[in-house]
Amino acid sequence: MEYLNLKAFAASIVYSLLGIVILVVSFYVFNKLTPGTLRKEILEDHNTALAILGAAFMLAVALIISAAIHG
Repeated sequence: MEYLNLKAFAASIVYSLLGIVILVVSFYVFNKLTPGTLRKEILEDHNTALAILGAAFMLAVALIISAAIHG
C-alpha cells in the first residue's frame, strides 16, 4: 500500500473542497457586484456575452486557486 498515501489523499480532498468553496464565494461576490442578476440575464434574456464573461471569470479564479494550492 505504498502507492496510497492517506495523508496526501486527505490533503487533496481538503484542498479541493476549499478551492470549490472559494470559487463559489468569489462567484457570489461577482454576481453581487454586477448590475442585475446573472441568472436572469443569461437564462431569460439569453445574454451570451455575459455567459462568456461569467465562464471566463470562473476559469480565471479556478486557475488562481489551483496555483495557490499547488504552489
